[in-house]
Amino acid sequence: MNTINLSVPEIIIFPETHLVGMSSDMSFAQNTTAILWQQFMPRRKEVEALNNDLFSVQYYPEGFFDSFNPTTAFTKCAAVQVQPGAAVPQDMNTFVIHEGKYAVFQYKGNPANGDDVFRYILTEWLPQSGYVLDRRPHFEILGDKYKNGSNDSEEAIYIPVK
Repeated sequence: MNTINLSVPEIIIFPETHLVGMSSDMSFAQNTTAILWQQFMPRRKEVEALNNDLFSVQYYPEGFFDSFNPTTAFTKCAAVQVQPGAAVPQDMNTFVIHEGKYAVFQYKGNPANGDDVFRYILTEWLPQSGYVLDRRPHFEILGDKYKNGSNDSEEAIYIPVK
């Protein structure tokens, strides 16, 4: 982990959180994250958000990590937090992250190193942690210190555990 600036995780109960945004089905082999965010960011002000944080949410199908295949599809969302029942602009959807236990890692570094960060979390930290993945969304909160493409970027990574 010499090149990855990642905190020891804090285990928390994350509260139910309502989001509005856009989603796209993709795989790691056909990753269209940049396109999803390019579509969402110009329209994010159409949503009455509770704060400036951006949520990058991944919904993985059952068994996704049991026999990892980079071509297996999952759904990714680009969203902001809203009050329950908030207005939903055309071509956007609501998403709910239900209350649950999460391991929260604070990551400082270039977001382009995500593969290494998640590989470490899932193949090194998780097997030694005493936890297993729970079947709930994985997500990152991109706050005020997030800087796309910068080595000075900061974000919080939420991994569902039980």
